Amino acid sequence: MTAHSICVFCGSRPGKNPAYIADATAFGTALADKSWRLVYGAGDVGLMGAVARAAQDAGGETFGVMPDNLFEREIGKTDLTHYVITETMHERKKVMFMNCNAVVVLPGGAGSLDEFFEVLTWRQIGLHEKPIFLLNTEGYWDKLMSLIQHVIEDGFADGSLHEFVQVADTVDGLVTGLEGALG
Repeated sequence: MTAHSICVFCGSRPGKNPAYIADATAFGTALADKSWRLVYGAGDVGLMGAVARAAQDAGGETFGVMPDNLFEREIGKTDLTHYVITETMHERKKVMFMNCNAVVVLPGGAGSLDEFFEVLTWRQIGLHEKPIFLLNTEGYWDKLMSLIQHVIEDGFADGSLHEFVQVADTVDGLVTGLEGALG
């Protein structure tokens, strides 16, 4: 039985640094090892595909959510434990978020940033208290954290904004952080 569900937002591309794929694969395996269900964007490409294949290969449960207009672009992975098709990207994010206990953001592009900022904003305005983690593979999210600090320092957000995001530099650190946050 699955103890917790972890929503993973990440790139539909592999990125240039092989460490991104390595960490996505290691995290997918760790999810299965902990009996945590992977909730993700249902793609079979980039980091999305890597985390899902690793979770599946390790016997983990997978829950994928794909808007119908991205099925071909992200190569919809239909051999998941659960597979949901939505009409819009917004609906995709909502279904993913509603079916998780925590959010993890691996390296990614504009889509991953959109997903991150949406759940961070929801947290900031009190719509949820789910933990949000960034896997900071080789410093990938350092500039994002500097931007958040800049927003706070320039008076556009309260200092608590920083407290809503936990940064882990390694997969082991991420798993330890999730264990602490989920109890």
